[in-house]
Amino acid sequence: MMKKINFAILNFPGTNCEHDCFHIISKVLKQNCKVIWHNERSISKVDCVIVPGGFSYGDYLRTGSIASQSRISNNLIKFANQGGSVIGICNGFQILTELELLPGTLIRNTNLKFICKDINLKVNNNSRFTNLYNRNEVIRIPIAHAEGNYYADKKILKRLRDNNQIIFSYCNENGDLAQNSNPNGSLLNIAGVTNKKGNVIGLMPHPERVSEKIFNNIDGIRFFKSIINYHNY
Repeated sequence: MMKKINFAILNFPGTNCEHDCFHIISKVLKQNCKVIWHNERSISKVDCVIVPGGFSYGDYLRTGSIASQSRISNNLIKFANQGGSVIGICNGFQILTELELLPGTLIRNTNLKFICKDINLKVNNNSRFTNLYNRNEVIRIPIAHAEGNYYADKKILKRLRDNNQIIFSYCNENGDLAQNSNPNGSLLNIAGVTNKKGNVIGLMPHPERVSEKIFNNIDGIRFFKSIINYHNY
C-alpha cells in the first residue's frame, strides 16, 4: 500500500488554479495537501510543491516576474536545490523560469492572442513526473495562456535535448511534431521541460483540468500519480 505524500500549493495574488490543484490532490487522490500564501517564508514537511496557473500580480511587468520576488521564493529555490519535487503549471512555469529554476523563458503567443483549447501532447521522456505514462504516448490536455511561447537560445535548446529535459511536446494525434500542431510558436514544439537534475518541471498545459472522470478525459491524472509513485519508491 502506498503511503500518502505531502503536497504544498503556493498561492500568489492573481493565481486562480490553486483550487483545482487542491481538489485533485486532496479529494481525488486523497493525499495530504496545504496551501501556502506567498508572504510566508517556510516550506516544511513537504514532498512536492506546486506553483499553479493564473495571473499572478495581474501579469504586470512580465508574467511571473513580480511573483518571483515574493518572500516564499527564496525557500522555493532552497527546496528545489535540495532535490524537492517542484511542479510549475502555466503561470507557475513562467514563475519558475523567472526564478531560473528552469531554463528558457515564455513569451507572447505568435498570434498575440489568448488561446484556450485542448491540444495533443507527446510524452518524450520518463521522469519522476511521467513514470506512469508510456514513452512517446500521445495525451490530450487543455491549455489556457497568452504567453506560452517557449524560447531559449541554441545552446540551451541543445542541452535540453542532450539531457532529455524536454518532457512534453505539442504534437498531432499521431505524435508528429508538426508546425500546425504547435499552438503558440514554442521552439521545438516544447510544452514542458525539467531542470538538469529532473526534480523541477514546468509545463504550459493544465493536467489538473483533466484528472476526473466527470470530464470524460483523465489523461492528466497520471501526471500527479507519477509523482506519488516516485516518492513511494
